[in-house]
Amino acid sequence: MNVDLIAGAWMLSTGFFAWKSRANFAAFEELAVGRDVFREDLTVVIPARNEEGKIGRAVRSLATQAKVIVVDDASIDRTADEAREAGANVMAAPALAPGHRGKPNACLAGARAAATPWILFVDADTWYEPGFVNVLTERAEARGLGMASVFLRNDCKTWAERVLLPYAFGLYFCGVDARRVQDTETSDALANGQCLLVRADAYWAIGGHGAVINSVIEDVALAAAMKAPGTAQGIFRAPRIGAVRMYDSLSAIWSGFLKNSYRFVRAQPRTGLQVMAASILLTSYLPLLGWLALDGAWIWAALVLLGPPALLWRWYEEASPRVLSPVAIYLFQLIALHAMALAIFRSRTSWKGRYV
Repeated sequence: MNVDLIAGAWMLSTGFFAWKSRANFAAFEELAVGRDVFREDLTVVIPARNEEGKIGRAVRSLATQAKVIVVDDASIDRTADEAREAGANVMAAPALAPGHRGKPNACLAGARAAATPWILFVDADTWYEPGFVNVLTERAEARGLGMASVFLRNDCKTWAERVLLPYAFGLYFCGVDARRVQDTETSDALANGQCLLVRADAYWAIGGHGAVINSVIEDVALAAAMKAPGTAQGIFRAPRIGAVRMYDSLSAIWSGFLKNSYRFVRAQPRTGLQVMAASILLTSYLPLLGWLALDGAWIWAALVLLGPPALLWRWYEEASPRVLSPVAIYLFQLIALHAMALAIFRSRTSWKGRYV
């Protein structure tokens, strides 16, 4: 086998995916700091289940920008009390019907309680700078959008977060087509349920979250449902004015991505197949490196050795996690295999105390 051909093909292929990933992400407009006003025409809805220690920060960051409704989804901690103390109106989520999922059920209840032209759904583990709500809503109005989704800055604390999450997002955007997901003429859909703005008339035209109430990946499902009748959608980045801390440990990261990975591939086959291809290609890293070393192709071995840290450079903010990017490659491959096993054997995984 031709060493130069195989090693060169690997470098070119991984380089293409790395370029495509970053180009897709960079194509989404970045929201800048703007005028801070209280939006009377918007209601913030926060679905929350056992979010003690997080919900207060989320509410406080938004309560001066718009009315906030927290929908307490059968929490057994102080989530509801913390939300009230921070300035939110708190309501209990309706009981779950068989087959319905907790988050879309809570979002639907909160949306029904809102009486404004705009509704902003955010997660309890997010927080925002003054002016965020106004800046996002103004951009949506200016572009005539019925839905706007925002990717926030990941606030990573533990080694697992700093090593795994940048790789996960780099891998995810390999399969995204920034143009198609914002083009009303295509069926491609993308949304980030952590921060999702909808125009109420467009949202209720498809039944709101009721249309996706049995979906585990309700954000993408909602985007697809709203796009079907031609609702204009926009994707934004807000690293300077919005942040999230999704997971605080390796086990939380594992459970979170396990919950979504296989279902995402089924829901978005075009994106999912490209992500799978990039993942498989990157997983060949160690076998290829070993083969090159045994063959004495030391120059190629050195280039491949430096491949993942170099290719994923832009996704990492720190040097040490960047060097450990090969660890992320193989941990996420294990998560993917675990998800496939669950799907094959029709098993379920637990998320926030419920099986999904």
